[in-house]
Amino acid sequence: MSAADPISGESLSPAILDVAERLRTTFGTGQTRPLAWRREQLQQLKALVNEHGDDFVEALQADFGKPTLEAWTTDVAIVAQECDTALKQLRRWTRPQRVKTPLQQSPGRSRIVREPLGVVLIISPWNYPVQLLLSPLVGAIAAGNCAVLKPSEVTPHTSAALAKWLPEYLDTDCFSTIEGGVPETTALLNQRFDHIFYTGNGSVARVVMEAAAKNLTPVTLELGGKSPCIVDKNANIDVTARRIAWGKFLNAGQTCVAPDYVLVHPDKEEELVAKIGEAIRSFYGDRPSETADFARIVNEKHHRRLAGLLKESGDVVFGGELVEDDCYIAPTVVRNVKPDSPLMSEEIFGPILPILSSKSLDESIAFVNEREKPLALYIFTEDSEAEEKVIAETSSGGVCVNAILWHIANPNLPFGGVGPSGTGSYHGRASFETFSHRKSVMTKPTRFDMKFLYPPYSRFKTKLVKRML
Repeated sequence: MSAADPISGESLSPAILDVAERLRTTFGTGQTRPLAWRREQLQQLKALVNEHGDDFVEALQADFGKPTLEAWTTDVAIVAQECDTALKQLRRWTRPQRVKTPLQQSPGRSRIVREPLGVVLIISPWNYPVQLLLSPLVGAIAAGNCAVLKPSEVTPHTSAALAKWLPEYLDTDCFSTIEGGVPETTALLNQRFDHIFYTGNGSVARVVMEAAAKNLTPVTLELGGKSPCIVDKNANIDVTARRIAWGKFLNAGQTCVAPDYVLVHPDKEEELVAKIGEAIRSFYGDRPSETADFARIVNEKHHRRLAGLLKESGDVVFGGELVEDDCYIAPTVVRNVKPDSPLMSEEIFGPILPILSSKSLDESIAFVNEREKPLALYIFTEDSEAEEKVIAETSSGGVCVNAILWHIANPNLPFGGVGPSGTGSYHGRASFETFSHRKSVMTKPTRFDMKFLYPPYSRFKTKLVKRML
């Protein structure tokens, strides 16, 4: 699809411009509200990823060479897990929540009722293009909404697969998938939605928020940032190195919660660097470019950006090989990185790991706190007091202790950022709550009417009310 005017979206297909209103008409019929309908759609979504998982894996490999195991576990299977959680908990999540009624307001009953927001827009990124489109959709379905889905144009094979198979499984009166780039996204943002869920970078997030503000549309922003990894002086270096290497180089570092840099005590730095190098060789062999277990950078534009960062920052002690026409960057470790270097000024989003010395835990905490709040923070330590100190004295979207990434895989933990790393959260019940309105309801009986509250207000009535309150 093309557009002569990407700002107004006037020349885009009417199907794009009218999609929100078409779904709003469906929502108005109440079609999405019954729990039976929600369960059916969740079961259909689970069937989609189970029956066409291989198709999605093939698309992911065509887009940026994602290894089969990584594609299954991080992009496909996690959606099925979210569906299972929602199906199991849906009745409990949707049950009205009784709350206390103050004595002064008795007799009466108070409760909170969850209701769907209406028609929501979900915009996903390219790095995990199946998971990050469909996992939020699980919450939207569970809450009883209609949804417009916008997959990323940067991964065209995966976008096409999603656009092909979603209508085969989900109710097309309630869900619509729109492919395209900036013009199509702009046209969608010009429409009125009841919620916008965006995953991506801060620059586009500002555009989303500006568009949403015109209609006072609430937003959930899942962004990123420079997630730090603190290695305490008493950490188990063998395990720490393997876990950092796995979490950093998964998906060639193109993960919003990948460790962006490591702060390590000087006494442990040499050992940690050596052990990370050993882990890389163990994972990918002496020639990572020849293994099927290491992904590629998504396109040449991102490859050039990463190559520029690497050229201007620190000393490469492991890796560093670049092949632009294959979009390949080797798993790379860099030392002697200055805190104000280009490599430390923006989220890396690639397989380059800076190692910085930090003389103490207090110094590491101060370093983290001097920068914008990250989406994730990692601490490796065998000291429980050090663990609690880092958790208490830093701010981040989430924390993982002695591991990388695992906190986002637990559907019982809300996943989201804070400040520049995002607003709002999802996964499990948090997804359901994100796409629900918590409606307050009070019911009063008519057999007792507090007439002293009605005008005219006598001195006696005023005195009585003051005593009650």
